[in-house]
Amino acid sequence: MTQETVSVHTDDTADADPVLARRVRAALGAPGAGALRVLEGGRSGLTYVLHDGRSGHVVKAVPPGRPARGRHDVLRQSHALSALAGSGLPVPAVTARESDVPAWFAMELAEGDAVEPVLDVATDLEPDLAWERMVRAARVLGALHAVPLARLAEGIRSAGGELPAPATPHDELLRWQETMHAVPAELRPGSEELLAALHADVPGPVAPVLVHGDFRLGNLLCSGPRPTALVDWEIWGVGDPRVDLGWFGVFTDGALFPGVGRVVPGLPSEDELEELYRAAGGTAPQTAWFRALARMKMAAIMGHNLRRHREGRHHDPVQEQLPPTIAALIGSARGLLDGCAS
Repeated sequence: MTQETVSVHTDDTADADPVLARRVRAALGAPGAGALRVLEGGRSGLTYVLHDGRSGHVVKAVPPGRPARGRHDVLRQSHALSALAGSGLPVPAVTARESDVPAWFAMELAEGDAVEPVLDVATDLEPDLAWERMVRAARVLGALHAVPLARLAEGIRSAGGELPAPATPHDELLRWQETMHAVPAELRPGSEELLAALHADVPGPVAPVLVHGDFRLGNLLCSGPRPTALVDWEIWGVGDPRVDLGWFGVFTDGALFPGVGRVVPGLPSEDELEELYRAAGGTAPQTAWFRALARMKMAAIMGHNLRRHREGRHHDPVQEQLPPTIAALIGSARGLLDGCAS
């Protein structure tokens, strides 16, 4: 998915939301900007794209009638992006924001595409390019975790937000356990045993860092091998760096996604990614527990998505292919905790 891909409309000159479009154009000082169109693939609140001459803006807005909480708290996302401006990290610049209900913010439209090699099976990404992108992404993650929290806090306050309290590994476990428990038991075989094993050996916290929460190639726009924009900051926070590193590692192995993914030859292993990450500023050594936690998290998310599909809340027949992957992720996590190969 590339940020430049938009949904097809019968009239590309019409605004998808005329009221919001007027607000955005006024705030940007761009009365002659093109139509505000829905951005395909946007899942956090409402996501649009607007072109102003040679410039483009991605606009994220709170859905009307929805509280600005969780993934719909778009201003919170903008605060993190504003705080990272000038850090040298590939993050899109915030170009405007408004807190009046419904709140919204705009950021620059970055060039490039975001491809998850093991999951975007319909996208032809050469293995060598996939390897290079993953290597560079590991370095981005190391640099992200090296951002001083004092500087981050100052930047977020300047943008109108506050730095959240750090989350511990136990907090992360409880968070995704709740998601797992929202999935019908028959869709998550072995999950209770996995959760018990995770609870039995929770690691102590290390020095907290800025955590993206969904760090992977699917959220990192690249132009060729070059990262241009780390996007989708819906669940960012402050916490244990090994949470991000473990999550990134899940996407190195297509065998964890039977039926919905693919094995991409030559991708870096989790151990290789960790070496690159630490060389770029990441400090905390990875453990099997965090790798297992990441697999549990993915299984919980996929199970929850499948439940929503079956309940008719989000129709997506592809979700019916997920049960083998959910089982594989849970089994791999148990193997890691038991000292077996993943």
